[in-house]
Amino acid sequence: MTRIGVVIRPELAPEDLVEAARAADRAGVDEVWLWEDCFYSGGVSTAALVLASTERVNVGIGVLPTPMRNVAATAMEIATIARVSPGRLRVGLGHGVQSWMGQIGARVQSPLTLLSEQMTALTALLAGESVTVQGRYISLDNVQLNWPPLQPPPLLVGATGPKTLALSGRHSTGTILTSETSPDQVRTAIGHIDGGPDHDVVVYVSFGSESDAAPSNIRRWIDAGATTIVLEPAADRLDLSDLFAHGASLTQQFGSPELHSR
Repeated sequence: MTRIGVVIRPELAPEDLVEAARAADRAGVDEVWLWEDCFYSGGVSTAALVLASTERVNVGIGVLPTPMRNVAATAMEIATIARVSPGRLRVGLGHGVQSWMGQIGARVQSPLTLLSEQMTALTALLAGESVTVQGRYISLDNVQLNWPPLQPPPLLVGATGPKTLALSGRHSTGTILTSETSPDQVRTAIGHIDGGPDHDVVVYVSFGSESDAAPSNIRRWIDAGATTIVLEPAADRLDLSDLFAHGASLTQQFGSPELHSR
């Protein structure tokens, strides 16, 4: 079965974003996705607020730019949320927009190496392991979380190019693809990922009107191999009620009963 989600864009002020998430929860949307775009709301803090303010909706972060934060801090933050809201969080990580990374002095020579090192260390930390590593970018000396999550949340990678897609297949439980990805490109991406049958493929699909994300169109991405469809509204769209209603309707049609009956 396919999971259906919606994007609540960071152009909304934090207080409005949280209220929108409550509305999505009431509408029956299974999952809301949050972006950590510079220089809007923080992805981890917003996810925590949404989870604390809603009853059942799941949260995906897509994505956290790895150059922006120390991996130990990321692990601590994710573990805290996962312990309080087990089973309701998925976290995506990525290279970050390189111009933004340059603005904050965090641009690295090899984003691919950094992402690989971050994913390896973060996975081990969230599993409760003691981690010692001296990599090109990641340096940890006997670091172990005191409060690891009882149920580590799935870690995904936001990817476009073949090398990052292949990295995602090796180091993550799922891959996040942008709304510019056609069904044929989904098939090509899955070939690069080579993550096996349990690897989640999350695809954003632009939502401009009901016809844009109608079931017949959504089916094209599902048939191409997408396991999660996330409806993405335009940046200037203020009224999200139809987005939430459509997301809830698609969940009933395509989603897993185990997901939307919680």
